[in-house]
Amino acid sequence: MNAKSAINKEIFAPHDERMLGAVQVKRRTKKKIPFLATGGQGEYLTYICLSVTNKKPAQASITKVKQFEGSTSFVRRTQWMLEQLRQVNGIDPNRDSPEFDLLFENAFDQWVASTASEKCTFFQVLHHTCQRYLTDKKPEFINCQSKIMGGNSILHSAADSVTSAVQKASQALNERGERLGRAEEKTEELKNSAQQFAETAHKLAMKHKC
Repeated sequence: MNAKSAINKEIFAPHDERMLGAVQVKRRTKKKIPFLATGGQGEYLTYICLSVTNKKPAQASITKVKQFEGSTSFVRRTQWMLEQLRQVNGIDPNRDSPEFDLLFENAFDQWVASTASEKCTFFQVLHHTCQRYLTDKKPEFINCQSKIMGGNSILHSAADSVTSAVQKASQALNERGERLGRAEEKTEELKNSAQQFAETAHKLAMKHKC
């Protein structure tokens, strides 16, 4: 089981939530955190996770999750409701870069993702989630590449694939309907021919009988 699947199982599933996406990060600017604030556990990995409740109405949130060195378990740290997210900064709209900033009502963090592609995937899911679950006060996405906002995003590709599949299925049904229609016409022709043959045979039989 990979780290993200384990996080979903340990952190979110017990609270009747499901994780939509996650990105492993490090701070761009180091914060001075007291030794006791980390529980005295030393180095750790950090994940920014996006989740949604299974219970309706669904509520989305962003959670900071940590895994301390030498431990196989994960720890839930800070959590924000999606409504508290004010701005998502992609840093550079002209190239793939792992850096990004998240601005909340009461917090501001500068991050570096493990890879630029992991950041891009997380941003795509985050943008889609904001559009789906927030009716107003949507966060501002700045300095983001166009593929994150739409166009070639994995979400649009998935939607295109579904649309294509539906079109192919519809076409197959239409073709099947046409074949069935032709078969029915052929059956009707054979029926008429058989009826005509029976009538002709009956007339001949009556003629010879006379």
